[in-house]
Amino acid sequence: MSKILVTGITGTIGKSTVKHLLKKGVPASKIIGFCRNKERSAELIAQGIEVRLGDYSDYDSLLSAFKGVDKVMLTSAVAFTDRATQHNNVITAARQAGVKHVLYMAIMRKEGSGRIMPEITESDLLTEELLRSSGLDHTIVYHPPFTDVLSIYYDSNPYKNGINVPAGNGKMAPATRDELAEAHAEILATEGHENKTYSLGGSEAISFVDIVEILSDIRGKPVPFLTITAQEYIDDLVAKGTPHKVAEFLKNWIVAIDEGEFDYQSGDLESLLGRRTTTFRAYIESTLI
Repeated sequence: MSKILVTGITGTIGKSTVKHLLKKGVPASKIIGFCRNKERSAELIAQGIEVRLGDYSDYDSLLSAFKGVDKVMLTSAVAFTDRATQHNNVITAARQAGVKHVLYMAIMRKEGSGRIMPEITESDLLTEELLRSSGLDHTIVYHPPFTDVLSIYYDSNPYKNGINVPAGNGKMAPATRDELAEAHAEILATEGHENKTYSLGGSEAISFVDIVEILSDIRGKPVPFLTITAQEYIDDLVAKGTPHKVAEFLKNWIVAIDEGEFDYQSGDLESLLGRRTTTFRAYIESTLI
């Protein structure tokens, strides 16, 4: 069986991918985790997972970590960092170390839209091109917004503060991070995914208006909703202490959502999971005490 290395295992998606590999019967001895902080990987180490330390910016650490590895899951680097250089280091080191297959997660893009999401799109496009020209087998999965963190775009207490966003009825097809991680594990644990792309939109298409209606119905308490301008949204976040660049980043996501950038439902995620994905209502209800 192939040895699989998962990067970013101290993050939600990386850690969940490892857990789903174990659930799918991949032996712990065939799974390697890669991260910068071993102490934060104690839970996986206790399950028999080997953890190798390194950093995307440290090329030698990547070469060392990739020794004896057949497949690498490249967890995309975070925004506001040099993602292009980091991803190039991973792909180049993987090729030099003899890795056969790289899985990369990009952000979903609407075909033909030409939208550039600052901090994301340009490095995604470069990474995809690097993979296609690398000679490595590769799989690219396109992520939608995450069901379990949609509140980052509005408010953690919408019943008190309402939802005020520069959006209305535009739809998106979100999925939970755990569902996306399970799809990654399926791709890594099985064959036949080489040089393919998957668009991992969820089974339900919802808007911010729908979110308001769902939240109101669940609690039987109306959630105030107001469509505001993009600048008003940024100014409000900044007034609450959010750095301007982060406020701008979040605004770009909301505008993209409202304009349908993430509404594509290919059915790929359902096929990989063998079921429909969690609805927003079901997720919210599962979090209630």
